Amino acid sequence: MSKKQLNHLLLLLLLLAFLSPGCAHKSATPNHAASNDSQLHQNRQITTAEPEQIPSAPGIEEESGDDFSDDELDLFDDEFEEDKVHVADPLAFWNRGVFHFNDKFYFWVLKPVARGYRVVVPSTARIGVRNFFTNLTTPIRLVNCILQWKWQAANAEFARFLINSTVGVLGFGNPAKKYPKLNPSEEDLGQTLGAYGIGNGFYVVWPFLGPSTLRDSVGLVGDYFLNPVFYVEPMEAAVGIRAYEIVNETSLRIGDYESLKKAAINPYEALRDAYIQHRNSKVKE
Repeated sequence: MSKKQLNHLLLLLLLLAFLSPGCAHKSATPNHAASNDSQLHQNRQITTAEPEQIPSAPGIEEESGDDFSDDELDLFDDEFEEDKVHVADPLAFWNRGVFHFNDKFYFWVLKPVARGYRVVVPSTARIGVRNFFTNLTTPIRLVNCILQWKWQAANAEFARFLINSTVGVLGFGNPAKKYPKLNPSEEDLGQTLGAYGIGNGFYVVWPFLGPSTLRDSVGLVGDYFLNPVFYVEPMEAAVGIRAYEIVNETSLRIGDYESLKKAAINPYEALRDAYIQHRNSKVKE
C-alpha cells in the first residue's frame, strides 16, 4: 500500500468516526438492536416484577396471590441465563466512558444535522441516495460471499447489482427488491473472519464509531479497501462523499437509537449484548 493510500484510509476512518451514529457495522441496524434490547429489558423485568406479573414457566402451577418459591424463581433465572450473551469486556471502564461520549455526540451534533437535512430533502430522494450507496458497495458483500463459499449469495449480489445499476438507474432505484432471492443477507469481513472460526475477541467501543469487537474492528478496516469511495480522487472528495452518506443514512433512522435507549435499564449493557447477539447471528447465517 502506498503512503498516499494509507493517508487516504486514515482520513476516511477519521471522518467516519466523527459522523457515525454509534454503530460500526451498518448491518447491525438499530431496529434489530432495539428488538433484541426489548427482549433483554423484558427478561430483567421478569426477575424483579411482582408475583402476579410473572408468567408461569412450563410445568409450574401459579396460584393467584401467592409468591413463587425460591426454586421456581431459580428456574426462571436459569432459563434467562441460557439466552444471555457473553463477551469479554476487559476495557469496561474505557468502553463506558466512550459510550457516554458517543451518546452526547449523537444528540448534540449528528442528530441535529440529520434532522435539518431531513427537513430539506424529501424521503423519496433520501431513500434513493441510500439505494445508490448500497449498490455502490456491492464489492464488499460480493467478495465476502465468495470468501465464505456462498456461491448462491454471490450470484444474487452480482445479479442485483446489474439490475439495480441498469433498470434502477445507477442504483437509485431498487427493482431487485421485488425478488427475494436477489436480496441475500449482507456480508462483511468481520463475518467472514467469524465464519473461519475467529472469535469476537474482546468488546470495545470506539470514539464516534460505536460498539465493535477486536475481530470486527479488523474487518472494518479491510472492508474499506473494497469500498469504491476509498479510491475517489482527490481525497477531499472521498471524505465529502462519505460524510454525505452518513448524514443521509442517519436521517432515515432517527428515533431507532432513542427507542433502544429508552427501553433499556442499562443502555451500555443493552447495546453491548444486542450488538454481540446480532453479530453472532450474522456469522451463523
